[in-house]
Amino acid sequence: MSMIKADRVAFEYIRRDEEGNVEGITRAVDDVNLDIAKGEFIAILGHNGSGKSTLAKHMNAILYPTEGTVWVDGKDTADEKALWDIRQNAGMVFQNPDNQIIGQIVEEDVGFGPENMGVPTKEIWERVEESLKAVGMYEYRKSSPNKLSGGQKQRVSIAGVIAMHPQCIILDEPTAMLDPSGRKEVLRAVRALNDVEKITVILITHYMEEVIHADRVFVMDKGRIEMQGTPKEIFSEVERLKSLRLDVPQVTLLAHELQKKGLPLPKGILTKEELIQEMTRLYGSGK
Repeated sequence: MSMIKADRVAFEYIRRDEEGNVEGITRAVDDVNLDIAKGEFIAILGHNGSGKSTLAKHMNAILYPTEGTVWVDGKDTADEKALWDIRQNAGMVFQNPDNQIIGQIVEEDVGFGPENMGVPTKEIWERVEESLKAVGMYEYRKSSPNKLSGGQKQRVSIAGVIAMHPQCIILDEPTAMLDPSGRKEVLRAVRALNDVEKITVILITHYMEEVIHADRVFVMDKGRIEMQGTPKEIFSEVERLKSLRLDVPQVTLLAHELQKKGLPLPKGILTKEELIQEMTRLYGSGK
């Protein structure tokens, strides 16, 4: 069954001047169709202004389509009666963890969502423990969030969403404000949720290295989905990605340049290990 499905979805922003007069309309999402199965790890790529964050906000009914329909676990996001279930099933994590953390102590912050849902006290503390352990932050449960690093704060934000027991987590550029170490921490936690907890993950990002472990990748430009496929399929199209103003992982770019020099390497090399393996194969065969 689909976790999230979009059918001919469009969304328009109305632009107004200082007096409130309509200046024009921006079509931020334009005729998008996608079908995400339960348990998938999906990445959505695109440069700034491509529409990826606007699309993400449709996935837990922060925004509603101007045209078309979005379903979350079979429920239409335009159905007001289904809003509570939709937002419980599809949790959202944003760029800046400081905007999501409200508790003075880590465990209190993580328990805030379940408490608002009316979960019994005993179960709240069970959820807090399991959620913090899932993201590797249990030892910081008594700490003040203000004393944590950016990566640790973001993992606490993710734990707060997990504690609400969603079927799906949508991460809107969750590592954009983090250093490389923090990015690795968060990505490791996200991959574990998908692998171990079988939570559907939708990762919106512009960091190419973050999507190489996804099941499928969607590439957006001007509000439309321009490319979709496995990471290997997507990163085999280096020139097309460049035309969409996107980078590719450094190792993929290196392999691409070596191919152009005549080295018979396969397309879509994603990791250093893959490149070393292929170079060893070529070297061992005497080429």
